[in-house]
Amino acid sequence: MLKQRGAGVLMHVSSLPSPYGVGVFDKNCLDFIDALAEMQFTYWQVLPFNPIDHANSPYCSASAFAGNILFIDPEGLLEMGLCTREEVETNVYHGSPYTADYDFAKEKRLSLLKTAFGRIDTETAQKVKDFEKENPWLTNFSYYMAVKEANDFRPWWEWPEEFAHFDLFKRRHRHDYAERSAFWKFCQYVFFAQWQKIKDYANGKGIAVIGDMPIYVAMDSVDVWSNLPLFLIDDKKLKPEKVAGVPPDYFSKDGQLWGNPIYNWEAMEKDGFKWWLGRIGHTLSVYDVVRIDHFRAFASYWEVPADSDTAKVGEWKQGPGMKLFKRVFRKFPDAPIIAEDLGVFGDDVVELLKQTGFPGMKVVQFGFDPNGDSTHMPHNAEKNSVNYVGTHDNNTLLGWLWEASEQERRFALDYVGFEGQNWGDGGYGSPSCRKIIEAVWRSASNTAMISFQDMCGFGSDARMNIPGVPEKNWRFRTTAETIAAVDKEYFKKINSLYRRTYPVF
Repeated sequence: MLKQRGAGVLMHVSSLPSPYGVGVFDKNCLDFIDALAEMQFTYWQVLPFNPIDHANSPYCSASAFAGNILFIDPEGLLEMGLCTREEVETNVYHGSPYTADYDFAKEKRLSLLKTAFGRIDTETAQKVKDFEKENPWLTNFSYYMAVKEANDFRPWWEWPEEFAHFDLFKRRHRHDYAERSAFWKFCQYVFFAQWQKIKDYANGKGIAVIGDMPIYVAMDSVDVWSNLPLFLIDDKKLKPEKVAGVPPDYFSKDGQLWGNPIYNWEAMEKDGFKWWLGRIGHTLSVYDVVRIDHFRAFASYWEVPADSDTAKVGEWKQGPGMKLFKRVFRKFPDAPIIAEDLGVFGDDVVELLKQTGFPGMKVVQFGFDPNGDSTHMPHNAEKNSVNYVGTHDNNTLLGWLWEASEQERRFALDYVGFEGQNWGDGGYGSPSCRKIIEAVWRSASNTAMISFQDMCGFGSDARMNIPGVPEKNWRFRTTAETIAAVDKEYFKKINSLYRRTYPVF
């Protein structure tokens, strides 16, 4: 995979049609896969499957291993005989099909799963136990969620001391939470069982799934709670010493203060990067290909004082580099990994990318500098790269055209050979968007990627995320009618014309 010419579509599960407020692992997933196969795409890219935070972001999760239970299909619980038709109906959402309603989905899905758990038989209970044996991360996650629920979902450092300190909890209280934790184990079993069916279907249609792995974890996560020495955190105050972010860049003039705790790379190296090997192995089992977000931090990362209110104040620190990836390659030879190498970076990132051999990313919107010769311009793309029309962090292509300066827009349109006055026309057949899409498809990059929004010629109101802006993100949704209206013959044609139909399996 990633070594021959192919193309894919970025569409997160939350954005897919469903009756339940957000997309789930149901027939709509299968229908979307059918549409991809009909257009001769070879990849389906999704965003992280991890549980989301209070801002609905999958990049700041309570677990680097667990799945987001909002994606569980209520119909699947019905098929398991664990709920009734009437109970499924309580999960049906009657609001707008174009906006994800996470609050509704959280309340209804959790309630339904509690009901279903109360009805499991010995056969299902055994399957959950077997799943836990195969996934050792599940034990601590289930304890974390059980204690969190018992403490009104407050962050772990606000729990009573004997619970906030993982070792104390494990010695004194874990048996007290066996029953509560069993519910969370059941939820994860159902999540991954449902997803495996979807993935198997995609693979059977010749579609490989590209997943996404955030480089950092949330402070309020089981990963930090149960592995405190692996992070730069004061074990007495239970507060981070340094936090993650990025300095000012294309996405934000003030930088981005993410606030995630920084890894203690020295401690991780001492145990052979065991946590990272477990995480990468798990992620490779969930998806066919893994995109590592903010890959550049493995070379060097931006470290910000924990008490700072801006990411402008910080310093670059050396990451683990090839010390980590030599271990990775030893355990997972030829691991299909995409390195998200965007943003501010130096020679160390370039060198690490070369040493790992991972394909980096190109984003055509970044290339349209009238006064430069950017590496993101299609004519500069190397074969070993993934070329994006736009990522989940970018404006839509039409939105970018409307919001770009006159000089940038004119350069972009001239570069792709657009002639005419109707550059601002959107929709499925947008002539300006198509010219830019075709420029990406013609590039030498082995893999070309497009977001679903850009297939439809949508404007900036369909954008998935605005980096550095904490509210009203991750909400884009679509309908079955919209997917059906995509010009499938057009995409089938360009995939064939630019030789992007080589099978990945």
